[in-house]
This record gives sequence, structure tokens and C-alpha cells, in this order.
Amino acid sequence: MVSIYIIAEAGVNHNGDVQRALAMVDAAAAAGADAVKFQTFRPEALASRHAAQADYQLRNEGDSGSQLAMLQRLTLDFDVHHQLLRRCQERGIDFLSSPFDTESARFLMEDLTLPRLKLGSGELTNAPLLLQIARAGRELILSTGMATLDEVQAALEVLAFGYSRHDEPRTRADYTTVLQDPDVAKLLRDQVTLLHCTTEYPCPLEQVNLRVMDTLREATGLAVGYSDHTLGIQISVAAAARGATVLEKHFTLDRSLPGPDHVASLEPDELAALVSAVRDVSRALGDPVKTPGAVELKNAAVVRKSLVAAAPIRAGESFNKDNLTVKRPGNGRSPMDYWDLLGQSADKDYGADEVIS
Repeated sequence: MVSIYIIAEAGVNHNGDVQRALAMVDAAAAAGADAVKFQTFRPEALASRHAAQADYQLRNEGDSGSQLAMLQRLTLDFDVHHQLLRRCQERGIDFLSSPFDTESARFLMEDLTLPRLKLGSGELTNAPLLLQIARAGRELILSTGMATLDEVQAALEVLAFGYSRHDEPRTRADYTTVLQDPDVAKLLRDQVTLLHCTTEYPCPLEQVNLRVMDTLREATGLAVGYSDHTLGIQISVAAAARGATVLEKHFTLDRSLPGPDHVASLEPDELAALVSAVRDVSRALGDPVKTPGAVELKNAAVVRKSLVAAAPIRAGESFNKDNLTVKRPGNGRSPMDYWDLLGQSADKDYGADEVIS
């Protein structure tokens, strides 16, 4: 079975409430997700007091006065992360988080010792943060919303530098050639997964562009997945069928709660339906080799056809279009030999409807 790693994105849908965050761990585990992901940030390090809210944040939550004021209501203290990690361990689900600043990344990697981090699309151009994570040797799942292919490539160059070297680049030119080393390129393939993403909440279907997954895979050679901001579960299922190795989907305990992301999130029963559907797709993807499956072989003789005598044929008589036809069962000579057999002499008598041996 193809393995698709499903991330239930709690994000900031806890609204800063510790008990709700813990309940979201329980809900993600009950739904069968592989991981539940939160966001780790210090509001003052993430946004200046002059940063405006995004249009979708204003539309989904209302005017908070500033992005900073909104983030201050949605953050969880570092200490709470220890509780969340313990709850994940108790429930048998991976704990993931997305850092948005260097101190938060250090906390996740050193205090919580997480082996893998997820970075949101907004951090794809945050070169110092990319370098910090790579130099720590952590696996990284990187969303690519809002980015051009050149910007994705530039981010990978920074990561490649960090994974392969211990110094810091002095100029941008120092890391732009690192990926030309085949050993470094392989190291990057072992460490990084790219997620196609459209940064809008909710995302209109005509803006999804799932075929970008193919472009990312072909251009970088990396494993590719999808971070889904559409309504419903069908686009995630389609991404799984298109070869996503990782799927990320926002969820909430209650879509009517106030907050920027609830409206584009699944409720727990919908999350469970998504997981079930993706697991079915994983089982169905199977092997790319085109060959009869074990369950098919027993049916071949029944549903395929053979060359059959259309009328009695005597030994020595020539096969022709009047005495030769094609019928079930498929345990005789293949109809693909029809033209080869025309004009040949029968080696025995055949009764009408008898399969030609």
C-alpha cells in the first residue's frame, strides 16, 4: 500500500485555548490522522505593529485592529507545547508544528527535540529560518503557496547549503551552486518534502492547480504533497490519487467559532471521512506495472474469447470467414491469431461452437 502521510492542521483553530488545543489532539487521533500540527510563534517576532490583516483574515474573523493584535489572541505559550506533545504521545499521533521565528524553531528542535518541522508558505523566502532548520539536520515539509518555481528553487539552495555545510553564506552567491553536487541533491531528497498550496482561505477550485504537483516533482526530484485550503474533502482525495506523499488539511472542533481559519476547516467527522477516503486511495494506487492481478486471472478464461467453429469443420478443411468466429470462453486459441488461421487446414474435426485448440 502506498503510504500517504496525513497531517490534521490544528493551526490556530484552538483560539488560544489550551483545553481546546488538547481536545483537537484527541479529535485528530480519533480521525486516524498521522500527525496533528500546530503553529509556534511569538507574536511580536512574527508581525510588526504596522502589519495589516490579510483580506481573508478580515473576511473570516473581522477587523482585529492589526495582525499583531489578532496573533496575540491566537498564540500558545511554549510551556503548553509540552502538554500537547505528551497528549500526542498518549494518543499515538505525531506532534508537528510550524515555527515562524528563529526562537520558536530553536524551541521545537532543542526543547521538544522534534525530528521534523513544517514551514508555512510565508516562510519559503525566510532564508535565515530555512538555514537554521537545515543546519540542525531536521526533516522539513515546506509549503510553496504564493511562490514561483524560481523562488522554490532558491529556498532549496539555502536548505542544501545548510544540510551540507557548517558555515554560513556570506552572500547569496555562496549557496546558489551547492545543489549542483549530486550528493547534496540526494541529501535534499532525503530531508525535504514540498507541498503544493494555494494561499487563500477558502481556496476557489479554479485556483487549485493540482498539476503544479507534477511540475514541482519533475523540477526538483523531491517528494511532493498538497496542503489543501478548499472546502470539503474531494480535492485532497484527488491530490492523493495524483501522487501526493503528504496531505495537510485544516480542521476545527466547530466551524462556527470566530477566527481566521475555521471557515475553511473540516469538522472532526469530516476529517475522519477524509482520512478514510485517502486510505482507500492509498490501497488502490498499488503497483505501476501493467500485468494481470491475482484476482483477475481466474476470470480471464470466462470473460475473454477464443476462436470457435461457426459451423462443423472437417479435418483438412480450410478455415475461412464462414466457418470461423469469436466467442467465449477464452481457453482456446486467441482471436489475435484470426488472420493467421485463415486458409490453414484443420488438423481435426470440429463441431459447431467447439473451441479451436
